[in-house]
Formats: sequence, structure tokens, C-alpha cells
Amino acid sequence: MHPVRFNRRLALVAFGVALTSAPAALAQSARSPGKPFTQAAFEAAQAAGKPVILEITATWCPTCKAQKPILSILKSREQFANVEIFEVDYDTQKDVLRKFRVNMQSTLIAFMGKTEKARTVGDTTLAGIEKLMKSAI
Repeated sequence: MHPVRFNRRLALVAFGVALTSAPAALAQSARSPGKPFTQAAFEAAQAAGKPVILEITATWCPTCKAQKPILSILKSREQFANVEIFEVDYDTQKDVLRKFRVNMQSTLIAFMGKTEKARTVGDTTLAGIEKLMKSAI
């Protein structure tokens, strides 16, 4: 067997690929599996009896950014595949915030049908957000 030789050129190419693909991977993980909140879509999901999560988010909020990959992980699990996640923009959808009595960004609200089942503010733990999602199913 021949010893593996260090190939400088190959190492530099691999490093370059890693640097160029890292921002895309980070951006993907920072995306929520949610869709923009509209009253019509929210009511349709409720009428269909679907579990619903409202994700109150702001682009400038580090806690909101930390919640997004957790929501993506959980949404990818079979038990949560049917959960509808709606993003409510904290800065522009003030009427929605008033309707749901939301005072802070990074608020997550779980519904089963028309009934609110759970609410959390600022939780960035997998276990905590999973518990919230389970309350809706």
C-alpha cells in the first residue's frame, strides 16, 4: 500500500469549494419552512383542521434567526409534515400582532383548528419548539 500524499492543489480546491458553498448552506438553514401569513390562508388551514404555527419574526432579530433552522428540522420530520407554518412580519403586520396579542418578535403560537394550544417567546431549543409543535397535533 502506498502512503497518501498531501496534494496541495487538491486541498486548495476543496477549501475554495467549501468557502463558496458555506454561505448558501447557511442561508438555506436560516430559512423558515413557513409561508407568508395571510388571513385567508390561515383560515383555510384552520378550516381544514390542520395544525398551525404562527412564527412572529423580524429580519433583524437574532432569536428569530436561531428559531428558523429548528423549525426546518422539525418540519422535515414525518410527524410534523402536515403542520402549516405561517410567518408574520413583526415590523409590517401590526394588525396581525394586535389580533393575536403579540408583544414581541420570536413568538411562536400553536393552533389546532381554531384553538390556540400553546405559545412561546424567545425559545431557541429544539426540545421547547418540538413541544410547542406537538401541542398542535
